[in-house]
Amino acid sequence: MSGNIQLLSDTLAGAKAEGRSALIAYLPAGFPTVDGGIAAIKAVFEGGADVVEVGLPHSDPVLDGPVIQTADDIALRGGVKIADVMRTVREAYEATGKPVLVMTYWNPIDRYGVERFTAELAEAGGAGCILPDLPVQESALWREHAEKHGLATVFVVAPSSKDARLAEITKAGSGFVYAASLMGVTGTRASVGAQAQDLVRRTKATTDIPVCVGLGVSNAEQASEVAGFADGVIVGSAFVKRMLDAPDEAAGLDAVRALAADLAKGVRGTA
Repeated sequence: MSGNIQLLSDTLAGAKAEGRSALIAYLPAGFPTVDGGIAAIKAVFEGGADVVEVGLPHSDPVLDGPVIQTADDIALRGGVKIADVMRTVREAYEATGKPVLVMTYWNPIDRYGVERFTAELAEAGGAGCILPDLPVQESALWREHAEKHGLATVFVVAPSSKDARLAEITKAGSGFVYAASLMGVTGTRASVGAQAQDLVRRTKATTDIPVCVGLGVSNAEQASEVAGFADGVIVGSAFVKRMLDAPDEAAGLDAVRALAADLAKGVRGTA
């Protein structure tokens, strides 16, 4: 089975045809448990997410803020393995038919084996991978295997990226470009604003693939603001926080489903 990069592209194009941004949600695998994580992904899809990024928990998540670090720690203490991440992708995709990506640091893939990882991700129905710490100039091996298996390679660009660097990154990537709205780690922000808009403008000048904005969006108002200039709105910490703050798993599922519904209104300008 080849991966679902085409499903991802079609989903983003479909949102654009509706005159709106896509809503992309992030949740770590294995949090609060493997089964609970799968249920949470299904809940955000039910609420209105178009795409979900499944986080591969890592012991040193340098780009993640305290909320996602806490969830990763819970998942790792629960013994989550790459096999559980693949199962999460498979069950979420088979239950919804919607695009599911993995977001991971490079080290776990490197240790696991690039060919093995890409083959298993494609076989599970995955649409691709977001690789925030893999430099483009060191990505040839990954891209070769990802392409062979029909997987998107999503690179992250930041406000500090110079125009020439943006062009290099977007030329190598596929699926979409992840535009980090601010310098720093993940987490909700009071404002997502001007830096993100400028980064999207500069990135779009180098590529035709969609540019989606993450880092900081936590409510419908912010989602609506970002949807005004980005092809997709990526929300992670706000979903994870709802799960962490819930008194039990059922309440957590209700909370993330409700947040997805609220954000879905935001990206449609109907909030």
